[in-house]
Amino acid sequence: MKIGIIGSGNIGGTLAKYLINLGHEVIISNSRGPASLTEVVEKTGAIAGTVEEAAAAEDLIIIAIPEKAIPNLPVSILSISKAIIIHSGNYYPSRDGRNIDIENGLTDSEWVAKVIGHPVIKAFNNIVAGSLAAKALPKENPGRIALSVAGDNLADKLSIMQLIDEIGFDAIDAGAIASSWRQQPGEPAYCRDLDKQNLIDALEKADINKRAENLALADEIARPYL
Repeated sequence: MKIGIIGSGNIGGTLAKYLINLGHEVIISNSRGPASLTEVVEKTGAIAGTVEEAAAAEDLIIIAIPEKAIPNLPVSILSISKAIIIHSGNYYPSRDGRNIDIENGLTDSEWVAKVIGHPVIKAFNNIVAGSLAAKALPKENPGRIALSVAGDNLADKLSIMQLIDEIGFDAIDAGAIASSWRQQPGEPAYCRDLDKQNLIDALEKADINKRAENLALADEIARPYL
């Protein structure tokens, strides 16, 4: 596949390395421009590009940036893309500022889809970067970590679930994008190294009535690191 990654931090860089190792062509980008990506390119084998070039990737685009940077994306390119677009970020008010749409009920990814004018798949957001980088395992390994994938297009979800399996993690269908709040900060499924059944159980334990409370607690815990 021809893949564009917008965001060169821990998640973006780690995914670039996995995807290159699987034989895909990857353009990685950030807001600082290609000249700032020398180290990432050396570590991953990806091609340094502009955000616009990554957003124009033909098959898959991964958005791995803070929510506060989403409005700066090249909407004119993303909105007409034929690629699957993954949103792997999470909303933290203390970092991203107050987001009225999310506070009024949209999930992080519903808001991103609204801003860029293109449906998204929610994936790679509920695992810490260290686990993503170090804990991939072959298929059928009893210690394999599972990742949840939410979205409204079943075919797109299945494609991403297969990709996750190839990278080295189990994947489960977490339902529609409107249900993706269950894998957001503060919820039982967030940033825990769970196997498939335990991840399913954690998603089911999520209580919509505690969503705002759980996010506030997660934001407070994460504040020193953001």
